[in-house]
Amino acid sequence: RGRPAAMEAREPLRDARGALRAVLARVREGEPGEGREPFELPRFWDALGQTFQVTSQEATKLSLAFSRPPLPSAEDCRKLSEDVQNAILAVATVYYWLPKGQGTTLRKMVRDATTEVVEGMIQLTDTILNSPVESLSQEQLISTGGVWEACEQVSNLPRDNQAAVSSALAACLGVVKDAVEEMEHALVEGQDPYGDIMEDEELGFRGNRDTYWSEADRQLLSSCVGLMKASKACLKKVLGAVKAYGKADSPEQIAQLDDLADIANEISPSVDELALSMYPPVNPLAVRLNAAKLASVLKKVLEIAKTSHVCPPSEEGWVQFLNDAVDHNMNKIKNFTQDQL
Repeated sequence: RGRPAAMEAREPLRDARGALRAVLARVREGEPGEGREPFELPRFWDALGQTFQVTSQEATKLSLAFSRPPLPSAEDCRKLSEDVQNAILAVATVYYWLPKGQGTTLRKMVRDATTEVVEGMIQLTDTILNSPVESLSQEQLISTGGVWEACEQVSNLPRDNQAAVSSALAACLGVVKDAVEEMEHALVEGQDPYGDIMEDEELGFRGNRDTYWSEADRQLLSSCVGLMKASKACLKKVLGAVKAYGKADSPEQIAQLDDLADIANEISPSVDELALSMYPPVNPLAVRLNAAKLASVLKKVLEIAKTSHVCPPSEEGWVQFLNDAVDHNMNKIKNFTQDQL
């Protein structure tokens, strides 16, 4: 007889979970409210920090209530569920204050953080609804910790679009660095790219030419690595310029930073595609196509940087230098693949 009563007591929590799912869908898809009043960034951060903190506390209260007998009464459960719902609604409401004009890169990072908090709370209510009554499960502990962690993220968020774009560029740079290192490592003279996985135990050798690079392959690929290194240098230089000269004071500056982040985001997928096409058996035309695509992304990044406020005349030297480096490697790649056309 105890079971149905316990299930009934948790009914409000079920409703709350439904409401949280609706909030999550709105945060994922929703458009920002364009300022009803003058928007102040410091006020926004204070308010967001507070709502995240309250959510963290509500998660703790909810989790504790369901961690030991006696279980909360239907009335208590309704109160707890309401508080959780209100905390999450407050988080979403403050997120909506942030207008697009403050920067789409910044907004996406805040949206991701907000989404994680709402998802965390849904996960916690799920866990409580699905776990046997009157015992604190390992899952429940983990879910509660998940909400705490998601709520603490607010303190690490970039505070304006200049910081947001710097952080986005730094993330791209990390990915590209890894890709360059991996490729350089694979191309070490005489090394067999598949040596670790393709060794034939019985015979001690492998008969398949398709798993080797020819001398011609190696020449072509070294220019591809040159192009990959130019990608790394591009990101490094643009990141440096954004940190040194980037501002988020005017709509124009904010938009220029977003344009840079958007195009820079295309670098690492393009580097990855080029790297994938470099493994044997090499199809020189596929390599050339992927290289050309990466080269055009890099030229666009340099063009956007050059015409933006992050690039005063003192910075134009490296823009020109990197433009030349991209052309130089691309021309070599074209020469190596000319007879394939």
